[in-house]
Amino acid sequence: MAKNITPRATDYSKWYTDVVIQAKMADYSPVKGSMVIRPNGYAIWELIQKYLDLMFKDTGHVNAYFPLLIPESFMKKEAEHVEGFAPECAVVTHGGGQELEESLYIRPTSETIIWSMYKKWIMSYRDLPILINQWANVMRWEMRTRLFLRTSEFLWQEGHTAHATAEEAEEETLKMLNVYKTFAEEYLAIPVIAGRKSESEKFAGAVHTYSIEAMMQDKKALQAGTSHNLGQNFARAFDVQFQNKEGGRQYVYATSWGVSTRLIGALIMTHSDDNGLVLPPKLAQRPVVIVPIYRKDEEKTKVMAYADALYRELSEKHKVIFDDREQYKPGYKFAEWELQGIPLRIEIGPRDVENNKVVLVRRDTMKKDFVDRQAIAAVVDETLPRMQVEMLERARAFQKANTHKVESFDALKDIISGDGGFVSAHWCGDAACETRVKEATKATIRNIPFDRDEEKGACVCCGKPSEGRVIFSKAY
Repeated sequence: MAKNITPRATDYSKWYTDVVIQAKMADYSPVKGSMVIRPNGYAIWELIQKYLDLMFKDTGHVNAYFPLLIPESFMKKEAEHVEGFAPECAVVTHGGGQELEESLYIRPTSETIIWSMYKKWIMSYRDLPILINQWANVMRWEMRTRLFLRTSEFLWQEGHTAHATAEEAEEETLKMLNVYKTFAEEYLAIPVIAGRKSESEKFAGAVHTYSIEAMMQDKKALQAGTSHNLGQNFARAFDVQFQNKEGGRQYVYATSWGVSTRLIGALIMTHSDDNGLVLPPKLAQRPVVIVPIYRKDEEKTKVMAYADALYRELSEKHKVIFDDREQYKPGYKFAEWELQGIPLRIEIGPRDVENNKVVLVRRDTMKKDFVDRQAIAAVVDETLPRMQVEMLERARAFQKANTHKVESFDALKDIISGDGGFVSAHWCGDAACETRVKEATKATIRNIPFDRDEEKGACVCCGKPSEGRVIFSKAY
């Protein structure tokens, strides 16, 4: 167990904060509710941006940027939207030393400002579809904040697309949710459940909201990404019409979708341990560290030459840290790199040089192997992708072991109030039953899974007919 990190079993919430702070990922800012993302944390966000951006562009999307400040009148044009965000909004009333004629909202999301521009850009069916994404910061005045998971200001991407038909918009919405699911599982090594949100849980102003839901180590759910079919709501609010192929005029169909820096929080809470951060190799900016070990000067010369040659060889394919700092002992270095989650550590001492070997340590399992010097490059090449897959498999096994099918309200309550986890239960579709569960357990319907068995049953709350099971859980 690392120094200054509270064990998960003692206080999971404190453990999470300790890992973020001690691994130098983020820190509290002077502005209450905001955070400073430190280089170790930002490096992960850069990789998230890099891979997701490629996936967006592979599906035909392009990047743009829209203003941070939104006129108050824009926010009020879509009534359900502004009602949903009003409590979280920060409003600018003065600028240049004078009171503004119209207050400006710091964007909580960008639908309104973007659709005011789409009105200028869309005239004909020939102008559609518009497939735009932006990487930006947003502000939602949160009362209870946690580093990465929920802060007043956070970084994210938000896609906003315009389409000629309802079918195209729905296809886009589901396509982007699948992009998020693929990214979560193949890069973050986090298994997720994809599905549709209930009416009470959907995005303000949406026709349908879809989400991917992940299970953290404390068995709570974390919404890791959302995709919204906005129908024609924003097009009507901003009077965005186009001339169709038949010469008539109709309103545009819209989508929006986004993920944020809370993915970093998800990464920490899915994989990390009491020694600190555990990173899947694809999200490690530098996946390998070499630590030379010696006591005497004559040992130093041989060990450093041996280690330097290995560093040069591995650097041809991987970004490698060569920790040759003389002011720290090897034990300190081991603990530091474990804390920061470096996937593979290579230790080289005088005996290793004599035996023409190295010691290879995997961060996720802490397993040590003695590897022949000639074979280490091939072993690293093989171990990193295998580690990526095995981390996903372990997380998936954990999710499966902590997902429970129940048939009664009492059984649902017992699980939620006990060890927790995902509860798969029948629901009739009535919001009153959803509210009853929330009031009794603080659990919500995370989503209606796409891959659920279409089995008929009885609602866990009222006993009325149900077409299938939904996922209930407490959530972040």
